[in-house]
Amino acid sequence: MDSYLIQIRRVWFNQDGEALADLLSLRHNHVSIPQIDSEIAINKTMEHLSAPLDDLVLCHLKAVSAMNKNDPLVMYNYQSSAVHGLAKILQMQKEENWMLPVMNIMCLELRLSAIGAENSKNNKNIKPGEVLEKCAECLMACFRVCAADSRSSEEDTKRWGMLALINQLLKVYFRINKLHLCRPLIRAVESSPYKDHFALAQQITYKFFVGRKAMFDSDYKIADEYLTYAFEHCHIQCSKNKRLILTYLVPVKMLLGYMPKQNLLEKYNLMEFWELMESVKKGDLRSLEGVMAKHETFFIDAGIYLIVEKLKLIAYRNLFKKVYLALNTHQIPVMSLLVALQMNGMEDIDMDETECLLANLIYEGKIKGYISYQHKKLVISKQNPFPPLSTIIP
Repeated sequence: MDSYLIQIRRVWFNQDGEALADLLSLRHNHVSIPQIDSEIAINKTMEHLSAPLDDLVLCHLKAVSAMNKNDPLVMYNYQSSAVHGLAKILQMQKEENWMLPVMNIMCLELRLSAIGAENSKNNKNIKPGEVLEKCAECLMACFRVCAADSRSSEEDTKRWGMLALINQLLKVYFRINKLHLCRPLIRAVESSPYKDHFALAQQITYKFFVGRKAMFDSDYKIADEYLTYAFEHCHIQCSKNKRLILTYLVPVKMLLGYMPKQNLLEKYNLMEFWELMESVKKGDLRSLEGVMAKHETFFIDAGIYLIVEKLKLIAYRNLFKKVYLALNTHQIPVMSLLVALQMNGMEDIDMDETECLLANLIYEGKIKGYISYQHKKLVISKQNPFPPLSTIIP
């Protein structure tokens, strides 16, 4: 125990942020030191360390004690106190940023301990998301300190710690489904002069979450840009992460008219999208419904079911294009389109619903033309009446 505390004191005076981060991590091997959670440890901490480091280490030791006793909520509370103490230290260190590695580790473990407390069966009185909301408030305390550092020195500014904190906050907000809280964080990054100079791993994580948010906001061009960046820059050996990115990138690409290749889907075990793509391309609504029912659990668990449902509109467009090619006329009876829909499994659809569907396709630019309600016909352009989806701006 003495050796551990002496190490902390030494790296503190040497301003070695990386080494101190290890020594204050809940995953470091010091957590198994005998008596680390005893009164002796607390007394020795007061003996070896001085303010403000002593309070930080005391909270850490109490978090370790709660972790060893398998008490996730108490562990989270002490870790939260430690991070609040860390924020005060960062604020005191006006001209230094060497504690940023410590902040990164402690904030990461704060989020993980909050998830552990949320998932614990022993804490039945906690409302879903309650601990994670408190975790976000704690993370914001550190973020404000970093964002408020207005020094011109690029080397020493605490703003280098912003993106790591923002990524932790984005993960929390996605988990508790409060995506509207992401907007000010995204603005902070996009307006930062360091936007393109943060660590690549941090940029990939950021692009992934912002791309997902853009997807949910139906901003598919931005979603495509950010998710593509994340996929292309993700290390080739991180196949699990690349598969996760593709789970969102593939439906976005399909909505923009770019269909995935079979070998790519096979490589990352995402063949659910191959069946989906085949149905959409053919305009086979009956098959599409079957694919969505078959892989419903996968789409729901990934949080993309509603996004995948939007592919139906492309399937309608492709079916109507088939009718157009079969009839070879620019004045297509709406009844012909209604019959095509009914033959493809939509037995309950009527004329009004078919016209409404056509109006949506025309409004979104997927069909160039207009509906003649008087003659019950779809009048389409003689030039490129079904423009390629990739040329349409959502």
